Amino acid sequence: MKLRYTYLAAALLAVLAGSCDDNLETFEQTGPTGTPAAIETISSAALPGEIKLDWVAPAGDFAYLQIKYYDPLQKKDVYKLASKGTTSMLIEDTRARFGDYEFSFQTFNGSHQGGAVKTIKAVSGAAPTTVTVVGKTKINIAADQLSTNAQEPTEGPIKNLVDGSSSTFFHTRWSSPQIDLPHWIQVNLKESHKVISIYYKNRGDNTWTTAGRPSVVDLQISNNGEDWETVTTITGMPSSAGSEYTSDYVDAGKSFTYFRFLVTATTGNTKYFNLAQFIMYDVELEVYDPETVPLD
Repeated sequence: MKLRYTYLAAALLAVLAGSCDDNLETFEQTGPTGTPAAIETISSAALPGEIKLDWVAPAGDFAYLQIKYYDPLQKKDVYKLASKGTTSMLIEDTRARFGDYEFSFQTFNGSHQGGAVKTIKAVSGAAPTTVTVVGKTKINIAADQLSTNAQEPTEGPIKNLVDGSSSTFFHTRWSSPQIDLPHWIQVNLKESHKVISIYYKNRGDNTWTTAGRPSVVDLQISNNGEDWETVTTITGMPSSAGSEYTSDYVDAGKSFTYFRFLVTATTGNTKYFNLAQFIMYDVELEVYDPETVPLD
């Protein structure tokens, strides 16, 4: 006679043995009542904040598999149940900081009689760090802190970028002789910064087409105004008249006192670009690292 049982029956047995995982998956089995075949071949892989367990189903019969381990985060034993046809399981919310996790594999028959126990040790990959922006502060930039390698002599002086008006604009050289890209806006910040964000607004009048808008930009840093390092490249910026762009935060990983907005390509493949306004922000970040945060 075949014995049918559900997750509930097996979970009740686990409760009797100790604390039970609240997230056991529901499944229904038809199980044998003979001696359950043991799991022999087991492997593991360390993933970010997880452990992947794989095993080879034994040639003999069994009803279900119980995997037991101690979770240092929950400070209790956890029981996972797997059906006969399952050969892998992902153990979530683990930490590299705890070193070896010990997993016990035991098969059961339809009468809930356990077979031989197979034990392995496995480690987790480091749980991912999360970063949250908690504040932004505008950096005050005066006109004399700005410079460029390609000022258009007939219009659009660079000081217009920080005059607070969207009706004025900065323009790099379009008149002859033109200067090949890249063209840049350089800022002498005069003090150290590390994590920043940029905002700009495109020229707002509709007299001209959408050509000449920045389309590929390197954000560069320096501490002497001569040796430059690209910390990120941005693309996909807007091109319509008066459109605005705000970057994600840029963490340079080091302090810097000079900054360049270096345009390497433009809409319409022009040899110039123009902007109405340009602003920089200091960004305050909150970093949460599950591998180093103090435990209760």
